[in-house]
Amino acid sequence: MLNDNQDLNTHCPCGTGKPFQACCEPALSGCAPATTAEALMRSRYTAFALGAIDYLITTTAARKRSPDDAILLTEQTQVTTWTGLEILATEAGTTDDATGVVEFKARFDSPEGSAILHERSRFEREQGRWVYTDGDVELIPT
Repeated sequence: MLNDNQDLNTHCPCGTGKPFQACCEPALSGCAPATTAEALMRSRYTAFALGAIDYLITTTAARKRSPDDAILLTEQTQVTTWTGLEILATEAGTTDDATGVVEFKARFDSPEGSAILHERSRFEREQGRWVYTDGDVELIPT
C-alpha cells in the first residue's frame, strides 16, 4: 500500500512529480488508458501502491491471468509499502509500437524487510491497449 505520508494532491506515487490527478489517476479510473508502455508501467506501480487490484488484473495480458490473481495481489498489497520507482530504460513501447520493454527498480518495505525489485518488464497491445505480459525479475535485499 501507499506510504502514509504520500500526498496524492502533490505527487503521484509513480515518481513523475506530477499530481496523481494529472498523472496516473486517469488510467486507473479508466478515463484514459496508458498511451505508452512506460505510462502503463508507472500506472501499475501506482496501482500496487494504492492497492488497485482490479486495475492490476485488467492491465495484465489475458493469457497471463490466473483465477487466484485477486487473492494473491490483495495479500501482497496489504503487507507491502512501495517507497519509490526509478525507470532505468525503455525499448519501443511508444504510441506507434505493438510491444515494449521497461526496465525499472521499485523500492519497497515488507514484513521480511526492505528490498528493491529490479525488473525488465515486457508489454504488448491487447485490443489496442497496453498490457503487462511478464518480466525478468531480480529481488535485491537492502
